[in-house]
Parts: sequence; structure tokens; C-alpha cells
Amino acid sequence: MRSGGSPGRREAAAAEPAGRPSLVDGAERALRNWLAPGRYRQGDRLPPEHEVAAMLGVSRGTLRSALQRLEESGEIVRRQGSGTFVGRMAVPTAFGERLERLEPYSSVAHRRGLKLTAKDLKIEHRAVGGEAGEALGLEPEANATAISRTLVAGGSPVAVMFDVVHPAVELPSEDKLRAELEGGRMVLDVLIDTGIPVTFARTRVIPALLTPRERAGKLLGIRRTTAGLELEELIFAGRDDRVAYSRDLFAPGGIEVMVMRSLDSPTPAPVVGRKGSRRASAANGGRPARTNRAKR
Repeated sequence: MRSGGSPGRREAAAAEPAGRPSLVDGAERALRNWLAPGRYRQGDRLPPEHEVAAMLGVSRGTLRSALQRLEESGEIVRRQGSGTFVGRMAVPTAFGERLERLEPYSSVAHRRGLKLTAKDLKIEHRAVGGEAGEALGLEPEANATAISRTLVAGGSPVAVMFDVVHPAVELPSEDKLRAELEGGRMVLDVLIDTGIPVTFARTRVIPALLTPRERAGKLLGIRRTTAGLELEELIFAGRDDRVAYSRDLFAPGGIEVMVMRSLDSPTPAPVVGRKGSRRASAANGGRPARTNRAKR
């Protein structure tokens, strides 16, 4: 009597008891756990497949099967010739900010597929005043470039923005600056483009109350008194040079501020490695166990 299947398949079946997760299941779970803490943002490129397969300790075929599942759920996007990218995230706001990473709203909007524009734009050269002057280390009567505008995302006003740029910063001509800002670029974009070595920002989150009678409420289309969110930010270049100060007032649903705290794990946990790692991993709550290889 001839038994069905090749010896290799019979051995694989014997090594894989019924009900035990497959390698593809393990790779899928490891990838999802790796991405879940927020080490990547939507639109970020993931490492090449051969690197991820090596991290997980699986073949590229197994990895591709796991990636196919994540692609079907929309958690990743694979573009031929470009690579693999983090897919959609369920964030109901126009912007989602993780404060440990300084990034222009323009690039956040680009990843979300939102078109940004600005209206009610004013560019003035005037005295900075007490608040902005103190933040920038200037006397209140010092002249600087002040910029105010309403930011529009996807056709709806989402924020009223006010920026003051330090007079030591050489900005583009007013016509060029106006065109860039009306096109949805941020002052931070302009600073970077002009070669300012922006290094970090100090951000303060302030609860705000918006009413339909105030100018900001009118610009944002507020119909009744409601809560908003204000971000006060001071941008630094180099070690401690102050280059710009801003106050951005967001409408409800305009921004979600997140503080992400996670253990440092630059690579996903391996699915399989040395002999017996799968059984030991299950006994350790999913953590890969160490095994000692006999010295020859």
C-alpha cells in the first residue's frame, strides 16, 4: 500500500501539529506587532523584503504571503519598483501629530491625501510685540516678519495660523513667500528650503474655547461655542538659535495630538530561528527563547 504525499511533505506535516499557527500566521502577527506601536507613520517606506525576512527568520516566500494579508487589510501598500509602505490608519482628524517628531503639516497632509491651501493670508513687517518677542529673545519693538492665515484642508478650514520669523532669517521675496503659503506650504517648509538648519521645536499644547463671535471662530466657520486646540511652538536651529515662533489654533477635529511611548525595538521579533525556538517562544509568552548550540 502506497502512502500519499512525498516524504518531505509527510515530514513537514508531522512537524506541524494540527491547530498550531503556520509560519505565515507568525510572520503576519510579528509584522503587525512591529508596526502597531507607531514606529512608522502612514506612507513611510518599510525596509526591503530581504531585510525584513532576515529579521523575522523566515523565507521571502513566507514573508510575501504575510505581506499579502496585510495588503488586503490595507495596513500596507506595495508598489512595484518602489517598495512597501505603511498603509491607511483609522484617524478621524485632519492631522495626527506625534510630538516627538518635528514635521511640517504639509507632509502630514500629503500622506493623508489631503490638499492644503491658505486663505486670508497677511504678511507684515512690524514690531514683534511682547509675547513673540520674549519667545524669540527680541525686544518688543524689534521688527520681524509676521504671517497670519487660515489653513484649509480638503476644502474645509481647519486652523488659524500665526507665525513670526526671527529678523536674522533671510526669507524669499514677498511674492514668492505668498505663493508658497497660499499653495499650502508651511513656514517650516520655507525655513528648511532656505537652508536654515532646523533641529527641534518646543511645543506647548493649550486648550482653547472657540466662539462664533470671535475672529478665529468666524474664520473657522464655528456656529456655536466649542472646544478647540492651540499649539504654541518655538522652532530652533542648531543648538539653541531661535528662528520662528507660531501659534496655531485648530478647529474641532482639525488635529489629534498623540504622545507615543514605546520600547525601542528597531526590528520585529523573529518568527523562527534556531531549533526549538517556536516551542520555547510559546512558553515565554511569544518572546523568542535563547538556545545554546553545542561547540564543535
